[in-house]
Amino acid sequence: MRLCRYSHASVISVGLYLDDSVVPLHEIAKLAGDQLLLREIEKQPDCMERLLSPSGDLSLQIQRCVKTIENLQGLTKIPSFEIGLLPPIANPPKLLLLAGNYVEHILEQGDLAAERANTFPYVFMKPAATTLRGSHASVAIPANSPNKIDYELELAVIIGKEARNVSADQALNYVAGYTIINDLSDRGFRPNPSRQERPRDKFFDWLHGKWHDGFCPCGPCITTADEIPDPQALKMTLSVDGKTRQDASTSLQVFSVAEVVSFISSMMTLSPGDIISTGTPSGVGNATGNYLKAGQRIEATIEKIGILVTTMVADRK
Repeated sequence: MRLCRYSHASVISVGLYLDDSVVPLHEIAKLAGDQLLLREIEKQPDCMERLLSPSGDLSLQIQRCVKTIENLQGLTKIPSFEIGLLPPIANPPKLLLLAGNYVEHILEQGDLAAERANTFPYVFMKPAATTLRGSHASVAIPANSPNKIDYELELAVIIGKEARNVSADQALNYVAGYTIINDLSDRGFRPNPSRQERPRDKFFDWLHGKWHDGFCPCGPCITTADEIPDPQALKMTLSVDGKTRQDASTSLQVFSVAEVVSFISSMMTLSPGDIISTGTPSGVGNATGNYLKAGQRIEATIEKIGILVTTMVADRK
């Protein structure tokens, strides 16, 4: 089951995502005759995390309703071009991302075990309120540092229930679903190019380059965890203006989704609605100097989820 947050006729709702159309969730509940689910949806019609909790009943109720309505006959299907897709989680308590979780050359040399033993997942954060954008949104190339803007295709995990000190064996039980993130990055943050470089600049500049407005496109939907029993077997590709730049599989992750969730839960409590983006494979623009420019269209695709579309535009001055 794939669910999305969307805006239609100035109303924000949750719906069943069908690539070329969306079916309002309240319509599904109404046609299936599930008054309890209908009332719950109407309480908070755009709150995705309430509907997805793997420990609650609402997710199962939605699935039963969808199965009850064979082929979704008689339902209102809103064409995708009539809606605005929004980030699947409106206000995630935490937006966490991994740095460097795909290391193909280590895999080729057979040293993955050593890499895993000698390091740990590197985690950073982005401000969700200003970086998250939905699919088909435009993102501005920052005017104060425009020359090295890069893309990063990533599988993202949506936490469904509170998790603290969970084992890797149990970690996937706390996952509500999966979505796509394009972790846009400014590889050369230089708001004042003539400044005198300081030793600490090398650390802080790469973090600054993650925080521009709109630099975390997310979507187009959430695929529930039951549809992806093995998150380590998903094909993923990213193209810029139709040319493939990244082509990989989540099987190439150094630390699996379960291991990442377990590790993060060992140092902080994970809450329903938290988003964890699990790193990007090879093929980023920084490796070849193919940085993003205004007018370019990025399509980030992950099997069983969909296509996250982003268009880069010039910054307003």
